[in-house]
Amino acid sequence: MADVKQQRVTVIGGGLAGTECAYQLARRGVPVVLREMKPHKRSPAHKSDSLAELVCSNSLRSDNPESAVGLLHAELRALGSLILRSADEHRVPAGDALAVEREGFSSAITRALLGQAGVELVAGEVETLPEEGPVVVATGPLTSDALTRELERHVGQKLYFYDSIAPILSGDSVDMSVAFRQSRYGKGGGDDYLNLPMDREEYYRFIAEVKAGQKVVPHSFEEPKYFEGCLPIEVMAERGDDTLAYGPMKPVGLRDPRTGKEPHAVVQLRMEDRAGTSWNMVGFQTRLTWGEQKRIFTTCIPGLQGAEFLRMGQIHRNTFIDSPRLLSSDLSLKSEPRLYFAGQISGVEGYVESAACGYLVALALHAKLTGTEWVPPPATTALGALFRHVTGEAHPPDYPHQPSNIIFGLFPPLTGRMKKADKRAAYSARGKQDLAAWLPHAGVPASGAPEHEEQRNA
Repeated sequence: MADVKQQRVTVIGGGLAGTECAYQLARRGVPVVLREMKPHKRSPAHKSDSLAELVCSNSLRSDNPESAVGLLHAELRALGSLILRSADEHRVPAGDALAVEREGFSSAITRALLGQAGVELVAGEVETLPEEGPVVVATGPLTSDALTRELERHVGQKLYFYDSIAPILSGDSVDMSVAFRQSRYGKGGGDDYLNLPMDREEYYRFIAEVKAGQKVVPHSFEEPKYFEGCLPIEVMAERGDDTLAYGPMKPVGLRDPRTGKEPHAVVQLRMEDRAGTSWNMVGFQTRLTWGEQKRIFTTCIPGLQGAEFLRMGQIHRNTFIDSPRLLSSDLSLKSEPRLYFAGQISGVEGYVESAACGYLVALALHAKLTGTEWVPPPATTALGALFRHVTGEAHPPDYPHQPSNIIFGLFPPLTGRMKKADKRAAYSARGKQDLAAWLPHAGVPASGAPEHEEQRNA
């Protein structure tokens, strides 16, 4: 086994992904230089000088272990995550949500990093990547312009700047007596898309509701500059009542089997996972509030009256790479294996997901430095589901990479028939069982501390 103390790793970014990654590398004996531009420079979203800054006390979301993110919380606790440890220590009452006192949370993480042997914190903006040694890029959705240009040079393509996310639905919540499978003009597989047909009256009612619906107001640093190819549905509706019917809702080449005729408009659903348990609302990126999305879509779109939304649509500034095509299975850049990407820049969405991705990069990089085998977490775990999303294994071939929170739609489907209400518990139980079997591959016994750290403290 190689001496990891001779391998110095640079981690760029002091958010949740970068701090988790740096901490997990250091506690495994790997020297780390953590680069963070604060306090010399801040992104528009940041106010504090502390590491791992949150913008909202409820940013870590549900702690219910039968939710996808709650299961991810449980898995990170089992791994001895710095982020989850600090969150638990600074938790404030919020029902089943893991809400935290933000200043205490971030301050505790900052102290832990500064007090961890093997971690050197260097303040100041990074405009160029180090020319030697392993580097982890964990700069998040608001990566500075200078570093973004530098990263584009290394990845060989332009990074995405605006994140246009369409809602995702649970497949078994779509009314299949209304929906029909067909691709426009018969292109591709005949069952690649589900179509929800609308008549003229239904379509114009939908347009009126979209135009009148409450929208999310952009932050001051999120000036809405949209690509013509992915305009929000409300922007298209404002351009004219028929714009959507000639755009993502065009019915040309489709026949409703119930009538044998072409509908006035259709909402198309595209398979989100290989098993067809979740479906993406094609072209439905939107700034409608989440409550308005659910109200309008379930009351105005035939076939969605009982729809379960696994993810709501949104648009915000983001910077991320096309990870499934650029990264190897150990989350390093295929063209430059010393470079790793962690957190939102790799295409995960959310603070907890970013911390989890940082932990996975630490494990993969540690395996490379020690010459041991990198064993990814099982696909049935929340960690494994995120890993499969970043590497593209969770999606059909050629699926366009978009950032995602952890949702059960990223997990392999359950076997056997069961009630919808029982599925979440089944996903959780399966994930916990498979995580326990994988923990030794992460060097973590039941106590949640890496084996070598326990030995050092014995």
